[in-house]
Amino acid sequence: MSIVVNNIFYSIQGESTHAGRPCVLVRLTGCNLRCSYCDTRYAYEDGREMEIDNIIDTVAAYGCSLVEITGGEPLLQAETPDLVLKLLESKYEVLLETNGSKDISSLDDRCAKIVDFKSPSSGMSEKNDLENIARLSSGDEVKFVIANRSDYEFARKLVRTTGLHKLANCPVHFSPVFGKQDPGVLADWILNDRLDVRLHVQLHKLINFP
Repeated sequence: MSIVVNNIFYSIQGESTHAGRPCVLVRLTGCNLRCSYCDTRYAYEDGREMEIDNIIDTVAAYGCSLVEITGGEPLLQAETPDLVLKLLESKYEVLLETNGSKDISSLDDRCAKIVDFKSPSSGMSEKNDLENIARLSSGDEVKFVIANRSDYEFARKLVRTTGLHKLANCPVHFSPVFGKQDPGVLADWILNDRLDVRLHVQLHKLINFP
């Protein structure tokens, strides 16, 4: 069973509550969205087929217990849940970052899903599958990438109307677009609105890591 992989690399986890931890990232090829601020356009098409067992062997060579599957959009490939299961069975702690447009229910609940719902400036907000909110389980996380005030207001409304911020053990992150939205300004908005979310910056970019 094979999956198209863009690259596999060892770095510092830069996003989610796991930020700062050493992590092996498995970046899969292909994405169904074209977000205006995308920083991984190279993963739209570039990649090579790898057998799942070979992916596991490549990951094992790094000697790291934390693995994140990312993209692109990992859930475009039907074999991704099998890769997740194999990693879990191999005793890895597994994260999967998804763009919020695909059903996450095919994934094992032991995998922490990081669901990146799209804000208006992405140009892709109409692609959000908001049914995924009901599919979240304990240990999953939600992220909104914020480029401007309109994005913030969109995310704030969605958080409040759906009760996202009240889900047990399911953190909600507001992440400023790197180099575009001032994190301090975003922090002020969150504080002024007494919004129970986490300000989140891309740590890997601050330290110039991939």
